[in-house]
Amino acid sequence: MSGTPVSWWDEDDEDDDVFDESAVRVRPNPKGNRPRTKIRPKHEDAVIGRVLGVDRGRYRVLIDEGDPSEHETTATRARELRRTPIVTGDRARIVGDTSGDEGTLGRIVGIEDRTSLLRRSADDTDNVERVIVANADQMLVVVAAADPPPRPRLVDRYLVAALDAGIRPLMVVTKTDLADPAEFLAHFDGIDDLRVFRSSEDQPPVDEIGAAIAGHSTVFVGHSGVGKSTLVNALVPDAARATGHVNLVTGRGRHTSSSTVSLRYRGASGSGWVIDTPGVRSFGLGHVDPDNILRAFGDLADVAAECPRGCTHLPDAPDCALNESADVSPDRVASLQGLLETFAGREEH
Repeated sequence: MSGTPVSWWDEDDEDDDVFDESAVRVRPNPKGNRPRTKIRPKHEDAVIGRVLGVDRGRYRVLIDEGDPSEHETTATRARELRRTPIVTGDRARIVGDTSGDEGTLGRIVGIEDRTSLLRRSADDTDNVERVIVANADQMLVVVAAADPPPRPRLVDRYLVAALDAGIRPLMVVTKTDLADPAEFLAHFDGIDDLRVFRSSEDQPPVDEIGAAIAGHSTVFVGHSGVGKSTLVNALVPDAARATGHVNLVTGRGRHTSSSTVSLRYRGASGSGWVIDTPGVRSFGLGHVDPDNILRAFGDLADVAAECPRGCTHLPDAPDCALNESADVSPDRVASLQGLLETFAGREEH
């Protein structure tokens, strides 16, 4: 093959070392793709919906909440949100087909600012948080008087997590027909603003609890087998949450709620949201600010105010008012100190 070779030199003037950019061959983009950009569309046409639940990467979302046109739709997560947790209770920005018709699928492109975020960790030494629910303003702790027996230390953890998230705690004691919960409830006598309901298997206080949750988003939490799903079904008859039983050998309940879902409550006092969560046997607080632990023990916080500055409130703390006071419950002091010791050990590592 003959011909004049292509040269980057100007043959008319070999002393002129000027690079001729016009002679450079530009390789075309074989796929014809546009260059990547970090500029994302603003999605000004996005609609806002409430996330009701998630199943295998598909989100159930309520559109036009409270309007005659209210309806559910299904959406998936946009790629740019792959590292953003989207949970029940979130207010999501959705684009695409949000009609809710069969076979349609919208796309979640953003999350509105959250008013609260309830979290837990695998254990107290794990800083990796598991987000449970967003935008709840109340937590209803469900505990059984018996079968399984109540666990005050677990309830203390629920209260710490609620107050750390800025959520108002409530409590209902179920199965009061099987045992008197007075001794258990005495553990919480010092918490003045904790409202407690009592429920038997045949007579759950539906109207009383309904009046407390109307106008609120209330997340229900509890140990497996305490009757949480039974209570949810009584408040929301069409919820159809599965119920189970307690193993007679281990005394443990079987997990019946496998996912967190938001359910609409409608009662004589108004409407609200019941957020049912899977039963748990542990509730790690590795994500909680240790300074907020004492807030869950309001009665002890008043006594601790008399402690020397910098007091750790641990059993070996010198001149600690909690260790010297005869007016506080030893069980509650032990529960508080158990949590504080766990966090003290975490900080040492």
